[in-house]
Amino acid sequence: MAGPRDKTPPHDDELEQAALGSLLTDSEAVTTAIQLRLHHTDFYSRANDRVYEAIMSLDAKGLRPDIQTVVQELKQMGKLDEAGGASYVSSLTTVIPSSANIDYYAQMVKNYSLKRALLKVASNIGINAYDESKEAKEVLEEVQQTIFELSDNRQVFSSRKIGEVLKETIYLLDKVKDSKNPITGIPTGYEKLDLLTSGFQRDEFIIIGARPSVGKTALALNMAANIAFVHKIPIAFFSLEMSDIALVQRLISSEAMVQAQNLRSGFLSSGDYKKIIDVMSLIYEAPFHIVDIPNMDLLNLRSQARKLRAQQEVQIIFIDYLGLIGHENNSLPRYEQISGISRSLKSLARELHIPIVVLCQLTRDAQWEAPTLAHLRDSGSIEQDADLVLFLNREQPKKNKKDENEKPVSLDVIPTDLIIAKQRNGPIGVVKLEMAAKYAKFTPLAKEHSENFT
Repeated sequence: MAGPRDKTPPHDDELEQAALGSLLTDSEAVTTAIQLRLHHTDFYSRANDRVYEAIMSLDAKGLRPDIQTVVQELKQMGKLDEAGGASYVSSLTTVIPSSANIDYYAQMVKNYSLKRALLKVASNIGINAYDESKEAKEVLEEVQQTIFELSDNRQVFSSRKIGEVLKETIYLLDKVKDSKNPITGIPTGYEKLDLLTSGFQRDEFIIIGARPSVGKTALALNMAANIAFVHKIPIAFFSLEMSDIALVQRLISSEAMVQAQNLRSGFLSSGDYKKIIDVMSLIYEAPFHIVDIPNMDLLNLRSQARKLRAQQEVQIIFIDYLGLIGHENNSLPRYEQISGISRSLKSLARELHIPIVVLCQLTRDAQWEAPTLAHLRDSGSIEQDADLVLFLNREQPKKNKKDENEKPVSLDVIPTDLIIAKQRNGPIGVVKLEMAAKYAKFTPLAKEHSENFT
């Protein structure tokens, strides 16, 4: 291995050769290397890079790699000379103490690969920091994204053969089949919605849209509470509209079923106070992370999201709401800013490998009719980018001539439709809910809750 003062990047030829030798003598070692996501670019030596590439090519074809098959595969690829010739391939089986140590060999090869990548990042930081055309925040964003990609052990710009993806797909299918649980994603707490969507899926960009005061924040909080309080799944809630204290008050109100107005005014009965105490321990211990930063721009949001994913292992992020996210280029028309933010959040969901749920306002036209995708405010790209679009809709009371000037009746329980307007990988439909207005609490409609969904 090169010493710290040498200019040669960190690597260990003997470890690379030992890893390849293990793969040539033990078919089980190939499975281990795939599970560890060892890639041919992790090898420093060009020859070793080419040999590993040939081994993976053979495995994708369902063939067992050994000296003869690897040499033939390299010939077909036109890379035998780059791999050091048949003699070098043959020599690899003489350098391994034991193929049982493939896990160690592969991890060390990846360790040196990561160090080389970090050196490249450090070099790029210096180059970009001197680039007058780039803002410091832009440079920082690029660095954070690269570091996250490295720490998450992903090669974002590399490609995989379909055979590799197929193996992972079959593994996931078998896992779902064995679990016998139709909810493969993160459960929202609403049975019919979960059955129609199989839960909120990783990598998905999810929109919850509604007109003001219909309850989109309440629904998002109810979902987040179920995920964090009941299932103990770490979540992050970006509150761009209200303070973290106001958010917790709403959570207490909905979970303890105590009127929010009583919480704000302090007029609490002994029964109310007991219910609040009962939910305090549940809330206190929950993996529920609140980000309360007003006027947050897209770069800061992405940075905070990566940090929470890496440090707190959050499995889902809620953002309240899209229209309050700032764009780094304020000179652009708002619809272009929203388009850029939408695309970026979709990309962030895939980068972090988690669902990102974003609340969104609808146009005024949705006030008197059932909302459709055309009612999404500010940009048509939201409709295109989103994997799942949910709308909250309340049927407006119809007035006749006699009650034209009368005020609408205030209901304690408000029937509300949760419309699945778009689902990229599943059906659309309607989930019937009712909202307890005093507590901002959504529950399934009683008759729907008793149905046996299949």
